[in-house]
Amino acid sequence: MHILFVHQNFPGQFKFLAPALAADPANSVVAMTMKQVQAKEWQGVKLLSYAATRGTTKGVHPWVSDLETKTIRGEACFRAAQQLKAGGFTPGVIVAHPGWGESLFLKDVWPTAKLGIYCEFYYHAQGADVGFDPEFPPRDEGGDACRLRLKNLNNLLHFQIADAGLSPTEWQASTFPEPFRSKITVAHDGIDTAMVAPNSTVTLTLNGKVTLTRQDEVITFVNRNLEPYRGYHIFMRALPEMLRRRPKARVLIVGGDRVSYGAKPEGERTWKEIFAAEVRPQISDADWARVHFLGTIPYPQFMLLLQLSTVHVYLTYPFVLSWSLLEAMSAACAIVASDTKPVHEAVLNDETGRLVNFFDVAALTDEVCSLLDDPAGRARLGANARAFAQSHYDLKTVCLPLQLEWVKSLAVAHP
Repeated sequence: MHILFVHQNFPGQFKFLAPALAADPANSVVAMTMKQVQAKEWQGVKLLSYAATRGTTKGVHPWVSDLETKTIRGEACFRAAQQLKAGGFTPGVIVAHPGWGESLFLKDVWPTAKLGIYCEFYYHAQGADVGFDPEFPPRDEGGDACRLRLKNLNNLLHFQIADAGLSPTEWQASTFPEPFRSKITVAHDGIDTAMVAPNSTVTLTLNGKVTLTRQDEVITFVNRNLEPYRGYHIFMRALPEMLRRRPKARVLIVGGDRVSYGAKPEGERTWKEIFAAEVRPQISDADWARVHFLGTIPYPQFMLLLQLSTVHVYLTYPFVLSWSLLEAMSAACAIVASDTKPVHEAVLNDETGRLVNFFDVAALTDEVCSLLDDPAGRARLGANARAFAQSHYDLKTVCLPLQLEWVKSLAVAHP
């Protein structure tokens, strides 16, 4: 079978699925990506890079700028697909992440190909991320709802041409409307729980000076980027009291300075800088020295950090669930997480972790400090979390088989 993957930053969510399909000699697998790559092949997947030939029109109406950007990307992918077709490649199945618009016009190149799309999130003006945090109200009152309706045009246009969908969690799938919701299969991208596992002898050296082990008291917090969508502001506001009550604790914070979700802050400062500056006057120099901003770190070091963690904090708006939470569970971390809808599928209160109100800084502090004083409780929660990750999110025994079956059924059900 000829299979085409489309992802602007391939492999993205397909880092396990694409190689697994390519490993079957009966398949020919090609991936199209806007990421400029030097290699022509990755784990058996042939790579084709392409680029947009223009940018978004200056001064375009802000409500339609998102659609124009996706159309530009879609056209770039369309032109590259035409060249691929001219070279003799005709996929039976196309698996695409439609979030950036690349797959909008692929059925115009290959009308008989079956298109499966990765359904990450459908935007809502109420009941999800928008309006969740009163500290950051919409900048265009009323207008943001109009903008989101138009932003969903990309989803709606894909619903017209896609044969099936794949979503990583039940809650994310539930954000999509019928009738397409019934076409979505829920299967997480998968966690290699054999690799992401506890390690009682782990050590981690910070700045070449401080070496930490499992005997140390370590609070961990991980975001792709440090921003309100992932509760960075709430965590920072809990730090002064946490540090006061836990004079030996080290706090390890992972995350970049950019914005992955939501709006950029006004002015020149980053969210990281804004909230660090807010709490810094409440923290002594000695205590601040125990707070370590690690930035973005290589994956092997991230694994060590999870294995080292005494208590791991995960906070999120009602939005896409982070891989890092499930990886923390697989590493048997004792987790304190926000009581928000995406988290409920994985963190069951006092079974696989502890849940706190997203906005309750005092409750977050109390739960973290309580667990730091409770080795037996941490061990129980961590063991339960790992068992849950293994039974629900293990790559090899649960998730990858479901994904492979999804691709197979897509091809078979729509010959």
